[in-house]
Amino acid sequence: MYEFIKGKLVERNPAYAIIETGGIGYILNISLHTYSELREDDNCMLFTHLVVKEDDMQLFGFSSSDERELFRQLISVSGVGVNTARIILSSLSPHDVTAAIAEGNAPLLQSVKGIGAKTAQRIIIDLKDKVSRELFPHLKVGFQHNTKKEEALSGLIILGFPKMIADKALVKIIEAEGTGLSVEQLIKHALKIL
Repeated sequence: MYEFIKGKLVERNPAYAIIETGGIGYILNISLHTYSELREDDNCMLFTHLVVKEDDMQLFGFSSSDERELFRQLISVSGVGVNTARIILSSLSPHDVTAAIAEGNAPLLQSVKGIGAKTAQRIIIDLKDKVSRELFPHLKVGFQHNTKKEEALSGLIILGFPKMIADKALVKIIEAEGTGLSVEQLIKHALKIL
């Protein structure tokens, strides 16, 4: 719903930041990593993720779109909620989390408070392929960041296909056909194999 919020940093602490833009103050839950990236009294921009629950709405802010994507991947894992994902990103840098997942380093993930052996293994199993392929350029496999792929994935999700299945189909298509296909062509090819 909200891609980012850009404005004057009114307040920051290790748990949240308040950004004023257009006369409205937005409170964003942040990780320690994002906190360390913010500077006092600066204009800033945070990438956002909105969590809507039955009785609550929370806005999370991230210093980079990569950190936000990692947060989204973490909360897609069964048993990992928004608070656990934020604790992970506060205890370890996004790079360290990504490397731990890509390398299968469960003990590093278990060093985070509240992450047991089963949860660490579940995170690694669920995210290993995604993280090594999609996040952070030095760990990407097969192709570079592809906004056409992301748009096609969004389209397939809107059409009702599960994200993981649609993502795998798009990866296969891009590996076979290259990155020259348009969004429409990617979706058409994916519909043939889904």
